[in-house]
Amino acid sequence: MIVDDQEFSVQMLREMVRVLGAEDIRTFTDVEKAWKDYKIRPADIVLTDWQMEPADGIKLTQLIRKHPDSPNTFVPIIMVTGFRERHQVFEARDAGVTEYVVKPLAPKSLFSRIEAVIERPRRFVRVGDFFGPDRRRHDPEFNGEDRRGKGAPPKDAKAGKKEMGQDEIDAAFNPNDAAQKKEDAD
Repeated sequence: MIVDDQEFSVQMLREMVRVLGAEDIRTFTDVEKAWKDYKIRPADIVLTDWQMEPADGIKLTQLIRKHPDSPNTFVPIIMVTGFRERHQVFEARDAGVTEYVVKPLAPKSLFSRIEAVIERPRRFVRVGDFFGPDRRRHDPEFNGEDRRGKGAPPKDAKAGKKEMGQDEIDAAFNPNDAAQKKEDAD
């Protein structure tokens, strides 16, 4: 399922996932229509933009994750957006987004995030008001190091408008993947 209010973005995303072999690709330019369809025919993966009117991609994520009528609260949700400020990235993650890709979109970035949700799915957790993918990937050979809080935005994250690059975003969403990349580079 692709949800974006810009027709050009919808068509571009459609072609990218078609190249990967997707056949049943439903597209929507409106969150409410996407939500109505999702309740009847849940998707295997949701690609959504953030900024849409009247409802946005964060609202869609919250409906999918928390609404009692959601048929699959565990579906991978990949946010595809132009927002790259640190506080925005963490807001999406904290809303339950599984992966985050910034526009302008590089096919390699999208493909790697789709691969991550398929090949290395994360457990889901419910903590307080949060329900979504665990922010920490769990390595079966866990070394006992406590990683809670690592990768969280600094307390003054909203004060600064630091933009994040795709590699930094990937590290925030996938700390173990980033550590593996670093280890492979060394």
